[in-house]
Amino acid sequence: MVHPAPITVAALYRFARFPDPAAIRAPLLALCEAQGIKGTLLLAREGINGTIAGSEAGIAAVIAHIRTLPDCAGIVVKYSHAATMPFHRLKVRLKREIVTMGEPDIDPLQGVGHYVKPADWNALIDDPDTIVIDTRNAYEVKVGTFARAIDPATESFRDFPAWVRDHRTELEGKKVAMFCTGGIRCEKSTAFLKAEGLDDVFHLEGGILKYLEEVPETESRWHGECFVFDERVAVGHGLALGTHELCRACRMPVSPADRASPLYEEGVACPACHATRDAQARASYAERHRQVKLAEARGEAHVGARFTPDLTKS
Repeated sequence: MVHPAPITVAALYRFARFPDPAAIRAPLLALCEAQGIKGTLLLAREGINGTIAGSEAGIAAVIAHIRTLPDCAGIVVKYSHAATMPFHRLKVRLKREIVTMGEPDIDPLQGVGHYVKPADWNALIDDPDTIVIDTRNAYEVKVGTFARAIDPATESFRDFPAWVRDHRTELEGKKVAMFCTGGIRCEKSTAFLKAEGLDDVFHLEGGILKYLEEVPETESRWHGECFVFDERVAVGHGLALGTHELCRACRMPVSPADRASPLYEEGVACPACHATRDAQARASYAERHRQVKLAEARGEAHVGARFTPDLTKS
């Protein structure tokens, strides 16, 4: 059956042993280019992470190839669909980590927390003895989060270990339930907590995206939307397109309320960055926005419209 939205989006990650990521990169890049795939894939000695988009057949070919990589036969892929291509280019990059925590001794393959399926998540986080932690960054939490979740207010996932160490006494002897967009950050965050001696650790299997896909809105504990690292910006229940847009000046998500603010100017500034932009910067952004609109009118993609996600922060 052909989906009414013609673009297939595939979000994936897998912790695996890649002795030579560089040898993996070239054939993977060549296949993605041949299939017209766009998006980002990160390769490291610890595995693969990324989100890509393209035709259904093209995505299927790339996923089939990824399943042939060492220990990747069972990789879990989260599929969604978009009416238009959510990325403007393809990147297949070599990294030190597929999600950057900055703790080189943490290895999710050596042990992580207990996986909790979306259908069982509500019962866990409804328990008053459970501490619920959002492992994402502050700008993502602002778009939406679970009821009762603690926001560590991190700017980068690198900040998370320090936050845990600062709050360790509050976590001891408690059930700790953590969640993130697609699950990858929680693989490392739960492994980190276990390395710190905190064993009663749980994480949402498949992340927020799987929860929003499977749990009916009438039963949901989720409030708001979920930020995603592509041109959709955010999605809601059922993975429907959300209401947020992207500020082209600071690359932060902009809500409908933000866009109603007198500090918001499309393509130029939003309430989060307005005070940091001088007249010269605003004039530069305004000209770029004008060029983007002219390119759109010609049916072209302008470089200024590119979404440039940093999946190492995801």
